[in-house]
Amino acid sequence: MKATEIEFVKLVGIEQSGDSVSLAYKKDVQNHINTIHASAQFTLAETQSGLYLQTLFPELEGSVVPLLRESKMKYKKPAIKEIFAFASVDDADVVKFQEQFLKKGRATLEVKVCIKDSDDICTAEGTFGWFISKI
Repeated sequence: MKATEIEFVKLVGIEQSGDSVSLAYKKDVQNHINTIHASAQFTLAETQSGLYLQTLFPELEGSVVPLLRESKMKYKKPAIKEIFAFASVDDADVVKFQEQFLKKGRATLEVKVCIKDSDDICTAEGTFGWFISKI
């Protein structure tokens, strides 16, 4: 299943364009001070991390169970415009993941995500630690 097909992701209003996801600045995702709620930004970032895993390892889709094991977010600036999520993984970590997965049928991988608004200002950063195991 694609990350953007998850019902909760649809409920929040996250949309996919290419290999990234975005969230519009709208009333139903705002908090009490009219910025995008921290939980909506977290959902955007976590969704992007899962989507990025699917992009990195398309051959694993349907044959593994990816579970988010841990995460950490740092909110840097108020999100008062449409926001976009961008993910990355260190090349050495990809190699280590592939080696461990081939050997044991399970492995962990940390995905870094940066959320930026339409002015390219970073509103939040996060790391998402995934545990991925063969079905």
